[in-house]
Amino acid sequence: MFANCLKSARHNKFGSLARFESTLVIAEHNNETLTPITQAVLSAAKKIGGDITVLVAGTKCGPAAAALCKANGISKVLVAESDAFKGFTPESMTPLILATHKQFNFSHIMAGGSAFGKALIPRVAAKLDVSPVSDVINIKSSDTFVRPIYAGNALQTVKVKDSIKVVTVRGTSFEALPLEGGNASTEPAPAGEYKSNLIEFIKQELSKSDRPELTSASVVVSGGRGLKSGDNFKLIYSLADKLNAAVGASRAAVDAGYVPNDMQVGQTGKIVAPDLYIAVGISGAIQHLAGMKDSKTIVAINKDPEAPIFQVADYGLVADLFKAVPELTDKL
Repeated sequence: MFANCLKSARHNKFGSLARFESTLVIAEHNNETLTPITQAVLSAAKKIGGDITVLVAGTKCGPAAAALCKANGISKVLVAESDAFKGFTPESMTPLILATHKQFNFSHIMAGGSAFGKALIPRVAAKLDVSPVSDVINIKSSDTFVRPIYAGNALQTVKVKDSIKVVTVRGTSFEALPLEGGNASTEPAPAGEYKSNLIEFIKQELSKSDRPELTSASVVVSGGRGLKSGDNFKLIYSLADKLNAAVGASRAAVDAGYVPNDMQVGQTGKIVAPDLYIAVGISGAIQHLAGMKDSKTIVAINKDPEAPIFQVADYGLVADLFKAVPELTDKL
């Protein structure tokens, strides 16, 4: 019998310790629906193995918790509903996560590499006195992770020696786990007074658009400094409407005031990996490439044949964008 146990451990990708792994995934949602990055984090958690618990905290987050219960491979969904979690501030979320970890003693705590996760996970790691691993794009074993460095020009493999692995995941690097095939139960999260005296949520103003959300769109059309003005971005909007695409921008276009910063794609903006990415008037600085080079098909339109964007493009058109884009839009 002992020999059979050893044999089973050898065939397990992560060895005999894999059965003791347990992961807490922090769900990102708006109380009603999940953000796509949460499903990507669940896929990453499944690669670690062991039990997966999802924490859903909000004000009236029942619908989001119910959706997660349908995901295959989840052991349970912990639900915390309180006005303390209004706005999902890290100051209120952190003590909840720490209390949950204290009760269940997880080996891994994971969240998406979004603005939400980037604000929350370093705080959790500091409270646990461990080193966080950010922007993970691959999981080699339960303690070994791959992450990009130098704006994606190099990949770093990190072996974590801390007993608790605290991780953020790049959503575009993992397939979204379908919300089907599962039947997890919901349980109340550890009770406590989680309202923070350090911060008070006042309000948030969300930009509304009929176009798809930038980080989850299958087609993205982005404009750069070559458009010369914000008014000229109407060329991008027209093309995007024909393709039912989201609209992005380079940092140069954002810094020049052509478009708001929530449209920025790049290392300090949003990371996207659509089926089709069309870069218009974008030279292709390293900072921008870091945010879109994982796109399945990249099309570049630029009048400079030496523009770095052509080095990563699958299709390149050396042309004046003010002529090429209207022609392309008309043909579509």
